[in-house]
This record gives sequence, C-alpha cells and structure tokens, in this order.
Amino acid sequence: MVLLCLSEHKTMRVTTKGQVTIPRNVREVLGITPETEVEFIEENGRFYIVKTNSPKSVGKFRKFRGIATADMSTDEIMELTREP
Repeated sequence: MVLLCLSEHKTMRVTTKGQVTIPRNVREVLGITPETEVEFIEENGRFYIVKTNSPKSVGKFRKFRGIATADMSTDEIMELTREP
C-alpha cells in the first residue's frame, strides 16, 4: 500500500453520479491510468484508495475493437456484438 501525503490540500467535488476526479499528481504517483481498477479500504474511520494488482478485465466487446472496416455492413458489425 502506498500512502501519499499531498503537500497541498486539494478539494474535489463529487458529481451527482458519485464520481470524483483523482488529482493528476495522485494518479501519477499511484500509476493510475484509464481502466485501472482501484479499491477503497476503510481503516480506523479513514478510507484509502489503493491500485489493485489484478489484470485488466477484458470487456465483452474489447476483442472486437478495431476490426470493423468500411467493407463491413452495419448488419455484419451488429452480428459481431450479439451473444452466441
């Protein structure tokens, strides 16, 4: 677990969806990039954000990313996204 002490306090606003932006310097120190999974750990009334070591999960459509070409019809593309 990496404990990060910020030299300056940063206040971030929570959106109506419960989302908050992690400050850039925190993301850089923790190595948090898009699609990184994090855990929230409670310890003695304090919460910590921890980058997980689990591999990125492969989404349902990830394997199809970048395979559509101008040679495929919309119906062909939609067929790729349907459950077998």
